[in-house]
This record gives sequence, C-alpha cells and structure tokens, in this order.
Amino acid sequence: MILKLNKVFFATSLMLFSTEVCIATFLSGGFIRHTFGDFLVVILMYCFFRSFINTQPIYIAITVFLISFLIEFLQLFNLLDYLNLRHNQMANIILGSTFEISDLIAYSLGIITIYLIDTKINILWKL
Repeated sequence: MILKLNKVFFATSLMLFSTEVCIATFLSGGFIRHTFGDFLVVILMYCFFRSFINTQPIYIAITVFLISFLIEFLQLFNLLDYLNLRHNQMANIILGSTFEISDLIAYSLGIITIYLIDTKINILWKL
C-alpha cells in the first residue's frame, strides 16, 4: 500500500460528492434519493480511497463494501439513538437512519460496478 495522490480519482470523488449533496439537498424521496444515492455513495467512497491509496483495487472494493455494510447494520441496531444523534440532520444524512435490504443491494451493485470499471481501465492503460 502506497500513499500517493491520484488526480483522476480525486476529481471523480469531488464530482460524486457534489452529486450526493445535490441529491440530499433537492430530493426528498424516490428512487434517486433512496436507491441511486446509495449506489453512488459506495462509488464515491471507493474513488476517495483510490485518490490516496495505491493498492490492488480488490482491497479497496472489499474495504468499502465492509464499511457500507457495517454502517447499514448499525442502522438496524439504532446507532443514532445510542449516540443521541437521532435529531442531528447531518448524522442522519451521513450514517442513515433506517435499515433497508435494498440499500445492501445498491451497495453491492455499486461496488461491483466501480470495481469492474476500475479494473477494465487499468487493463486499457497497460495496453
């Protein structure tokens, strides 16, 4: 594992972060807010980690996958209530407030998508 700035992944993570902020700010419900946003957030996390850590893509994919599932399962056990953050809007946005199986599916599909894109791009760069 080597720490090195990857400008492409950093720019992509900034773009995805802006997209997520827009989704959270302007949409109150629906598929894009509840499902596509979860799909994008793991791609954002993956790109952010890849911005600074130069390692095998599978390691980052697994790490982001585990983090996203951990956060989702902490929602099942009402983490926000234990931390007295239930009424904190930022905590609700970042950590989420309700457990949903569909979120786990969105996370899985997001990780698979970005991992495949990343590995295909790496293959093309080597040609």
